[in-house]
Amino acid sequence: MLIDLHTHSNISDGTESPADLMMAAAGAGVDVLALTDHDQTTGWEQARAAAQRLGIGFVPGMEITCHSRQGISVHLLSYLHNPHYQPLLDELKVTRTARESRAQRIVGLLSEDFPISWELVQEHTQPGSTVGRPHIADALVSAGVVINRDEAFASMLSARSRYYVSHPAVNPVDAVRLVREAGGVPVFAHPMASARGRVVPPEDFEELIEAGLAGVEIHHRDNSAAGRRFLSGLAERHDLIVTGSSDYHGSGKPNRLGENSTDPVMLQRIVSEGTGSFASM
Repeated sequence: MLIDLHTHSNISDGTESPADLMMAAAGAGVDVLALTDHDQTTGWEQARAAAQRLGIGFVPGMEITCHSRQGISVHLLSYLHNPHYQPLLDELKVTRTARESRAQRIVGLLSEDFPISWELVQEHTQPGSTVGRPHIADALVSAGVVINRDEAFASMLSARSRYYVSHPAVNPVDAVRLVREAGGVPVFAHPMASARGRVVPPEDFEELIEAGLAGVEIHHRDNSAAGRRFLSGLAERHDLIVTGSSDYHGSGKPNRLGENSTDPVMLQRIVSEGTGSFASM
């Protein structure tokens, strides 16, 4: 089975609707797909309905934006949590508000040097979506400033750029606990993606596991080879769930649906542990 447990629709920073994403997955031969939009679950029902029409499995999920104590960006995948669990919703609302304020500040800085405006960025978002740097990148592409998202992130949207603005986000340990309280299964997304920036030190993994971390996304194009070896050893020592995913964003990134897959045994562990919502198989 081809099982892809990390994808994005235009509810967050993908380029396809949840239904179109499911159609693309079916066309790519994917048997089971998870929708994991950033800090949002509003695409679940559209995705589930499309998956049922197309005869593929659907796993509801979300990617939570976190910052460690050291200021390191951490992304936590949550599967099968209760989308109405209020403490988690409250935390996500704070994060989304901070992300939008941050995006507006970045656009303000960029507009001093480039033909970009907040109105142009909004043209590249869907109503209710989480606005972030990918949408700013799309606006820069449409304005002819860069060729694609990758060029934007390698230059003016990178953490080293003078246009960069940080933003507050939930601590990953707290996020793991909230996901567990919501009946979800927390999995650390691309934990050793060193090309994206700093990665958390080994002791942080131990703290996350103690808080309830269920698994690690090992098979991801951005994890370094050394990082994968470290994660494999960690997963074996702690009996963690191991996942493999595409982190597909449509035309926004080169990632291909199904380029990495999750073992069916690992998927069954996720389904067995998740009690806040249900997978359609």
